Amino acid sequence: MPIHEKTLIDAERLKTQEHLVVDGVDVSGHWNTMITPRTLKDYDTGFEKLIQKFGGGENVHRCWQCGSCTNSCTMYAQNTNFNPRYWIYLTRLGLKDELLKDKDIIWQCVSCNRCTHICPRDVKPEGVMKALAHWLEEEGHTEKTASTKFDEIFWEQISERGRIEESSVMQSFFERTNQELKQDWLVEMVKRLIRHLPLGHLIRSAKHTVIKPKTKKWGRTGDVLKQYVREQKEAMHG
Repeated sequence: MPIHEKTLIDAERLKTQEHLVVDGVDVSGHWNTMITPRTLKDYDTGFEKLIQKFGGGENVHRCWQCGSCTNSCTMYAQNTNFNPRYWIYLTRLGLKDELLKDKDIIWQCVSCNRCTHICPRDVKPEGVMKALAHWLEEEGHTEKTASTKFDEIFWEQISERGRIEESSVMQSFFERTNQELKQDWLVEMVKRLIRHLPLGHLIRSAKHTVIKPKTKKWGRTGDVLKQYVREQKEAMHG
């Protein structure tokens, strides 16, 4: 039979012959591609439950492979290798190695939510794509996104001091994303702040860039918060 999703099959398993006769019937041309069989042994039976623990992946178990998500996908219209239906299928089977073959495009979901609106089983495929992207990132299979780096900086300040200092967050973010601190829009914003903010506010802001503000009696509360986060991460991977 013709193979419509050749991109989902390892190239070495596709055998094509220029001339092929089967049981006396010439099947050359469109019908002459065969797939060599294989035995899969690399299942991770707990992978589906792991993805369910990431935000957005909670309903992945509901999928019945109707294909509505891929059919409506904005990215699939641009690149037929972007296939949410297939990735959800791999997730449910626990075939992580197969997912890793597409690690460079899974994160390209644009969150248009067309898949989520059309899904008859409320799988929320857009959320599953985000959950998979976060898993890839957390496991070190892909680089951390700028938003993840920002979240880490935000968490570091909250956990240590119970509050954030905006200029410190911005400076740390630029450093971790390899951006120049002196940017035209930032310089213009600072100029406007100097012109319009009260002097007392400007003095406090300048002081906070040197002496980082901290919530009173935050030590014990911060320790409890950090312990809670550690327990949540351990529970996710336990």
